[in-house]
Amino acid sequence: MSRDARWKALLELLVEQGRLDVEEAASRLEVSAATIRRDFDQLAEQQMLVRTRGGAVVHGVSYELPLRYKTARRAPEKQRVAEAVAGLITPGEAVGLTGGTTTTEVARALAVRPDLTSGSPALTVVTNALNIANELAVRPQFKIVVTGGVARPQSYELVGPLADGVLGQVTLDVAVLGVVAFDAEHGAAAHDEAEAAVNRLLCERAERVIVAADSSKLGQRAFARICAAGAVDVLVTDAAAGPETIGRFEEAGIEVMAV
Repeated sequence: MSRDARWKALLELLVEQGRLDVEEAASRLEVSAATIRRDFDQLAEQQMLVRTRGGAVVHGVSYELPLRYKTARRAPEKQRVAEAVAGLITPGEAVGLTGGTTTTEVARALAVRPDLTSGSPALTVVTNALNIANELAVRPQFKIVVTGGVARPQSYELVGPLADGVLGQVTLDVAVLGVVAFDAEHGAAAHDEAEAAVNRLLCERAERVIVAADSSKLGQRAFARICAAGAVDVLVTDAAAGPETIGRFEEAGIEVMAV
């Protein structure tokens, strides 16, 4: 197992359990205790966990895995959701994409859509996500608009007043939100308040709003609110979403697609 794969596994175990000791982690990952101690020390230096005597605990009250460690989680579900979201986009539209693993998959699905291979432009994509802009910038049929701002290393998203300044000057046909949590009563939310503020403005500039979220995000709450459920037009999620959960969103006036 490579170091990156081992670190991803450690962080995911830590998110699930809240606390890990060295011996348990070594047993689960089938490596030596010395290797785990070294991993814990290096991850603690990056402020991705807090070292304790004999183990580690999650860093802070609300823990957020950096994007590069989240890409493999629920990957098939996210890809199905992304393909369905991409199918809702009409050629020639101006599309806002927030950062996140699911919206990154949406960008990739748009990039390979046969009817979006030409045009002037085939799509206009406005994003505050550096990784999404990087992937789409090589597609000459897409017009890519990147907000300014300060980059968050956890998500590759640009935040702050510079991002607000750009978004205040554009009008979008559709905004696609990647969220940490989406609840019919409490709305869509993110871990970070600066990201939530940019995402909120993206919603306000759009004619319609689509939330792209796998079923693990539904019925959950997170620290920073992006928007009320009533501001969302369509929720695209995976087929594991239960009928009761889907029913609550439909009662809130949201069209739900479970794929």
